[in-house]
Amino acid sequence: RGGHVVIRFALGGCTNRPFFRIVAANSRRPRDGRYLEQLGCLDPLPNAYGEKVAGLNLERLRYWLGCGAQLSRPAEKLLGLAGFLPLHPMTVTAAERLRRRQQRE
Repeated sequence: RGGHVVIRFALGGCTNRPFFRIVAANSRRPRDGRYLEQLGCLDPLPNAYGEKVAGLNLERLRYWLGCGAQLSRPAEKLLGLAGFLPLHPMTVTAAERLRRRQQRE
């Protein structure tokens, strides 16, 4: 009764220090509201080595996708970069655009 399951980011952290939980949630719930299960986390700020760190529970992601869960665009992009899904077409386009811009400079 109401909504379907969606895999998306839930914002956490504090001012100027964002942190995201990757969650399976009812689509009608607020972004940072109650969720069914946490499937991973993402720290979008680069660490000392210039890396953005993400942790994913691939087994549970497979389960929820098998149950018919939908992916949000940012989650789909992250899973493509992680090698779990094929790359999202917009990711490829953005990479080509960035590559051309760097060659011009």
